[in-house]
Amino acid sequence: MTPPQLVVHRDKELMAQAAAARLITRIVDAQAARGHASVVLTGGRNGNGLLAALAAAPARDAVDWARLDLWWGDERFLPEGDPERNVTQAREALLDAVPLDPARVHAMPASDGPYGKDVDEAAAAYAAELAAAAGPEDHGGVPAFDVLMLGVGPDTHVASLFPELPGVRETERTVVGVHGAPKPPPVRVSLTLPAIRAAREVWLLAAGEDKAEAAAIALSGAGEIQAPAAGAYGRSRTLWLLDAAAASQLPRALYPPASA
Repeated sequence: MTPPQLVVHRDKELMAQAAAARLITRIVDAQAARGHASVVLTGGRNGNGLLAALAAAPARDAVDWARLDLWWGDERFLPEGDPERNVTQAREALLDAVPLDPARVHAMPASDGPYGKDVDEAAAAYAAELAAAAGPEDHGGVPAFDVLMLGVGPDTHVASLFPELPGVRETERTVVGVHGAPKPPPVRVSLTLPAIRAAREVWLLAAGEDKAEAAAIALSGAGEIQAPAAGAYGRSRTLWLLDAAAASQLPRALYPPASA
């Protein structure tokens, strides 16, 4: 387990811009080292804010978009094109504006796709797609993601892993169907903690006063069953990117005074 590093920004706009710049650098470095990069996107206001900031960043053209694989940490199990789907929002925020290779954009299945309403079969299919992309040197049946981003919910959920629900207890499968999520829609597809922990770097994004208690709980040694964000960490780095409001309940000793 890599100990978390914290960066606290003045407000959510600055956080999004700084995170976008950080992501561009990480992708470019990975592409220089291995010829390609792999990133897991997150939805929600902070994930979409980061993508919008990336779209507006002059440095975005430093990325070789055709050599970037995009995956998702979770998805609402809704019809293709539904405005509530993370992939729909990501396309609007960034993806439609950059020259990605469509074969490298790995959206999670929709509820009107080949698996119909069977979310568990859809989850198994996404797990198989991940396994097919993994190399012999990768961990746990998924590619070694360069960066895996997660939004943190007010209840400490990450992806669609909610406190105490079966998904957060999963230790074998890399992707699960989620039934009865406490926020709508109740049916979702989600990576599990074992898949998340296979990433080289895990970035957790939290902005706003409504995330302050969740950040404090997750960073105070809480158990992952009760606070899933506490169980999300990368193999080489775990980075919490917060704005001042989300960090307002953290002990000052947890982050350096020089945080931007």
